[in-house]
Amino acid sequence: MVGLNVLLWVFIALFGIIGYARGYKRELLVTSSVILTLYLITILEAYIPFIRDTLVPNPQGSIFWMRLAIFGFLVFFGYQTPTIPRVNQNERFHIRNPQDSIVGLVVGAVNGYLLFGTFWYYLDVSGYPIPFISSPELIAVAGESFKQIINLMPPAVLAAPAIYFVVALALTMVLVVFI
Repeated sequence: MVGLNVLLWVFIALFGIIGYARGYKRELLVTSSVILTLYLITILEAYIPFIRDTLVPNPQGSIFWMRLAIFGFLVFFGYQTPTIPRVNQNERFHIRNPQDSIVGLVVGAVNGYLLFGTFWYYLDVSGYPIPFISSPELIAVAGESFKQIINLMPPAVLAAPAIYFVVALALTMVLVVFI
């Protein structure tokens, strides 16, 4: 059995390696897609009556699967956009020097935190609806540190109103890097 906190570090390292291979410009698109996902989920849960009144009050219900579907869809396209042939031929996405890869490693590691941290947070808030993933015992020392870690995951840190500023920052970064 592997703890989710160990998996968090494994994903950070794995996505750092992926970011090193892809370069920072491609990884910034993934970062932007995760931020867009958090923003979209925040907006949907606050302003769409069916979601706000029916799904959100019942966290063990289908809200987890809705969040996961939106998250998976947007992150998938964040990773796939640079491989579209027309976009891939653009010189802006090519790795030109070692700094592109090194910055890509850092941005990729941040993406690992954003991706796995978001999944873990939504999993915890929903009461672990996936049968083979369970919460640690909260009476143990590990369980207590677990709750502190959950409060540092992206949806907790980037809750409203912080997500609005982060979306503006992400859009600015995309504009600066690609235009």
